[in-house]
Amino acid sequence: MHRSYNSILPTHNRLLQKKWDDTYYNEHRQKVYTAKPMVDTRAPPTYMHLHLKLKKLQLEEERLATIERDNRILLEKMSYIMRTRGRVDNRNNYEYRSLNREKRQRELLRLTRENQSILGRITQRKPEYSADSWARQWEDDQKFMDNISHFPKNWWLMKEDTSVQNKNKKKEKSTMGKKEEVKEDSRPGSAGSTKVVDEKEEQKTKA
Repeated sequence: MHRSYNSILPTHNRLLQKKWDDTYYNEHRQKVYTAKPMVDTRAPPTYMHLHLKLKKLQLEEERLATIERDNRILLEKMSYIMRTRGRVDNRNNYEYRSLNREKRQRELLRLTRENQSILGRITQRKPEYSADSWARQWEDDQKFMDNISHFPKNWWLMKEDTSVQNKNKKKEKSTMGKKEEVKEDSRPGSAGSTKVVDEKEEQKTKA
């Protein structure tokens, strides 16, 4: 290994020169590693009293202790009230009473009396118009309208009735014609009867 070593400076023994150079290099690396920087880049020191805040924890514990004490006292009072009737009589037996109830009742009675009197006057009042005279006048108007009208009253209904009657008459005529044809065919000596006799004779001859 030392034979292939090339020193910077001329030397008579490469082995010793390599050992010296390695020693100098290691010393240099150790000095570089252990050298102190000119600028302090370390984190600032942390103070526990700033992070822990014991005073705040103490106040929080005192507040929780106060709340716990108040809750315990309140629970004791509630349990005592549940077991007994309590130390304060807060029952109110006063009945609600309106201050103007009598006045409202008098006003209501007055209104009912007035309404009854108005209803009596309305029922006793005779009508100004007569329903009988209106009915007679309507009948007279209907007669006048029938006299002056060109078509009779409810002429569309009469037209429908006549069309239905005509259809019924046509149906009756068709049914009567069919019945007469059947009767003529059933007479002896008629064409229909001879056809029936011929068919019977043909059946007998075939048999």
